[in-house]
Amino acid sequence: MSDSDSFINEVTEEVRRDQLYGYLRRYGWIAVVCIIALVGGAAWNEYSKAQATAKAQATGDALLAALSQNDPAFRMAAVEEVQAEGAAKAVTALITAASQQEGGNVPAAMETLQALATNADVPAIYNELAGFKAAMLDPDPAARRISLEAMAQPGLPFALLAQEQLAYADLSAGNTEAAIARLTAIAEDAAVTRGLLVRTQTLMVALGAELPESAIAQ
Repeated sequence: MSDSDSFINEVTEEVRRDQLYGYLRRYGWIAVVCIIALVGGAAWNEYSKAQATAKAQATGDALLAALSQNDPAFRMAAVEEVQAEGAAKAVTALITAASQQEGGNVPAAMETLQALATNADVPAIYNELAGFKAAMLDPDPAARRISLEAMAQPGLPFALLAQEQLAYADLSAGNTEAAIARLTAIAEDAAVTRGLLVRTQTLMVALGAELPESAIAQ
């Protein structure tokens, strides 16, 4: 390589270096801002997680302390005072309703469950569960059946449990044939759980009904 070529290369490298420094001076602040934003975002995310964990732990501790009360009245009052958010709020409401029911205040339990059933701020599964439990507590047989029939539609999360309760209602009304038909449908459903299947088969045997082959195979 000639001296002239070497000189040209050195000049070219120097020009490139100057251009790079120029770009850094002109646009370097953007990189700095991006780094600060990433670090700040990560820090805020960790802080938010820590806050959420602390709130969940506080709610859990408050519930445990409330449930440790031996007197049902004190236990119910303590549970009702627990403050929670999100899914923890749903769980707290379910425990509150159970405590109210245990304390003999069924109307209050129904009110708590119905409020949870229509609360759009909690996961939908809790809405469905609260609605099912509220229906179970309804003292009016006709209203309870209407609610359960709405929940027994195929595809709904508590459809089979609602069908089971409707079968019990049919038996209470003396309609054994309808109860057996519902129990058979439950036993043949692919989504039936082991516990529900055992309950269904036991009741069908007690009623003298023939078990479906698919249920026997399970």
